[in-house]
Amino acid sequence: MLTPREAARAILNDVTPLPTEHLPLGECLDRVLAEDVISPLDLPPWNNTAMDGYAARKADLAAPGAELSVLEVVHAGRFPTRAVGPGECTRIFTGAPMPESADGVIRQEDATPLPGDRVRIDNVRDAGRNVRYRGEDIRRGNLVLSRGTALGPAELGVLASVAAADVPVYRRPRVAFMGSGDEIAELDERDAILSGKKIASSNSYTLSGLITTAGAEPVNLGIAKDDPEDVRRKLTAAAGTDLLVTSAGVSVGEHDHLRSVFEELGGILAFWRIRMRPGAPVAFGHLGTVPWIGLPGNPVSTMVTFELFVRPVIRRMLGHALLFRRTVRARVTESIAIGPPLRHFLRAVVTEQNGERSARLTGPQGSGILTSMVLANALLIVPEDRKQVEAGEVLEAIMLEDAVHVEDPPY
Repeated sequence: MLTPREAARAILNDVTPLPTEHLPLGECLDRVLAEDVISPLDLPPWNNTAMDGYAARKADLAAPGAELSVLEVVHAGRFPTRAVGPGECTRIFTGAPMPESADGVIRQEDATPLPGDRVRIDNVRDAGRNVRYRGEDIRRGNLVLSRGTALGPAELGVLASVAAADVPVYRRPRVAFMGSGDEIAELDERDAILSGKKIASSNSYTLSGLITTAGAEPVNLGIAKDDPEDVRRKLTAAAGTDLLVTSAGVSVGEHDHLRSVFEELGGILAFWRIRMRPGAPVAFGHLGTVPWIGLPGNPVSTMVTFELFVRPVIRRMLGHALLFRRTVRARVTESIAIGPPLRHFLRAVVTEQNGERSARLTGPQGSGILTSMVLANALLIVPEDRKQVEAGEVLEAIMLEDAVHVEDPPY
């Protein structure tokens, strides 16, 4: 069996970013830039005021009490028509272009309007200040954002400021997913679920949510019955998608038909076991041109293995360079007994106080206890050579909502 790190690397060796597409800027949030963007203009495009006030020459403001003639009033969106000469100023509002010869803006609360289009400068603290200079943010011809940049709200604002209305981004992957098992039911079989005859397909909703939050488009293939023909129909329906994710059906039970049907359809299986818990029965291969990742059926195992192996694949397809959440060091607050010599990923709550992180388990760690994932904000990693962890020891933990990512799998 592969280690989790070996498995993650093996999967990603066969995955590349998807082709690019051009989208209107308003549709590019959380997409990844596919080309460098070079600025076609200076930003700001001209010197402008950062304050409401009076644009004047510093030479006329040696001391408070100076009286200046007001040449004109310039609002944002308008341009001055006259240069400021000795003893003159322009009434100006934030964002308006600076008049020629003026080198600063006195804020309006530091001045007193006088009759006859004149103003008295009561405080000269802003002489020569409050000017936003042409090109101080971005210069024409300079790189604005580089290929591979994730486009958040700030990045969209920068692109809008350089008039990038049509943006090249990597295509969003379409991820087909399916469950399997006669005991699993959709929610339209509510009575059978409530009577105990069926088990609700929680993985259908969990996987759809995980795929969406990872940035991909989910394609629900439904639940395959424990029947080779139904499994075949579901797998065939994945044609044309970018990734196939299944849950359950990859073990060695006599009713687990997924692997055998996959191979009958010409699928190439690379591996199907990983030295970890929860989630040892993870499979990877290709069905035609579509990569396939087979996840375990237990709800916690599904979520843990999605985080470790599927989410990085989606990020790679989206064009991200950093694919894996980082790990942080946390001191455990309780002793932990470990079973088989496998790498364990335990659901935990990591908190920070006075610059030090501590970790406690969410409770029972069974792979069917889905509420353990609801309570957790981290996966605490226990190496395979540890049978016991004592309170006070420090372990690595994957923070499940951490925005910081790294290039290589840290587990």
